[in-house]
Amino acid sequence: MNTYCTQCGADNSESAIYCRKCGTLLEKEEETRVATRGRGSLLADQKVDLPDRMGDTAGTDDEAEIFSISPTLLFVKLGYVAAAVAAIFLVAITAAFTSVSSGWAVVAGLLLFLVPAFYHFKQKLVRYTLTESKLEIDEGLISRRTRNLPIRRIQDVTVSMTVLQRMLGFGDLVVDNASDDGEKVTLTNINKPRHYADVLLRQMKRLER
Repeated sequence: MNTYCTQCGADNSESAIYCRKCGTLLEKEEETRVATRGRGSLLADQKVDLPDRMGDTAGTDDEAEIFSISPTLLFVKLGYVAAAVAAIFLVAITAAFTSVSSGWAVVAGLLLFLVPAFYHFKQKLVRYTLTESKLEIDEGLISRRTRNLPIRRIQDVTVSMTVLQRMLGFGDLVVDNASDDGEKVTLTNINKPRHYADVLLRQMKRLER
């Protein structure tokens, strides 16, 4: 099958790329170039579809987290300070009035830090998280317990503070819920409880609209 030049009409062989008479690029090469544009258009279509797929995936993400807090570590810090003072006192007394090696006294002093370290670890295992629609209470390490309280079921939020808690700037957040058991949920010993109570109340009002 011969190829005809679109410019001068000359007859060229099927394998010819340029016209033997006028030198014009033959249509077959032009078709190859057009096919390349077609592949480019396909890639462009793929690029357009990609954000749509990404948007669909983004829509399945978890709801936003408003705050996530743990009980105050104030007492734990005071425990570390007390353990340090007791350890120094123990080493000094042992060195001054007994024949026990000072190395053993140092080891005994370091063991005192295990007490505040235990409570530190225990406090870290409790987490209070507020999202757009629920309040989550996570407790435990090996045996993990998670309780979810829907915000729409919350009836009231109360800040409870003893005299000592008020002096030290922390307190309890008591949440009344409308579940079947009617049990109150208490977020114990949290810093700035009034602030977090206000945040929770604002989120309750948003869901009521």
